[in-house]
Amino acid sequence: MDSEQPAVRASPIFPVTDLPRALEHYAALGCTVSTHDDGYGFAAMGGVELHLVVVADHDPLRTAAAAYLHVPDADAVAAMWADVPRTGAPVDTDYGLREGWHIDPDGNLLRFGSPLPSTG
Repeated sequence: MDSEQPAVRASPIFPVTDLPRALEHYAALGCTVSTHDDGYGFAAMGGVELHLVVVADHDPLRTAAAAYLHVPDADAVAAMWADVPRTGAPVDTDYGLREGWHIDPDGNLLRFGSPLPSTG
């Protein structure tokens, strides 16, 4: 009997207060955006699909979400997002990754990172 696990995908769900604004924001990051209805939308890029749901009582200090994006080149992502406010330049970490960050208008965090080149 084959013991391989089936492929699994994850789609983080980010709470937003204004769906059109959120879709415009994620389009500016280079995502393909679409809507399901007035309260639910999608932002997709490179195999990642974020679900954006309107939450009337969303408080970014209490109910924001986060996702980590494993990318081939953190500097390339940072350069692509450089003109979008609240994007942090990547830094080298002591655990072997180069990581940056982005916070959307609703306080949701996208961290992104790539492996540091080996120095061996």
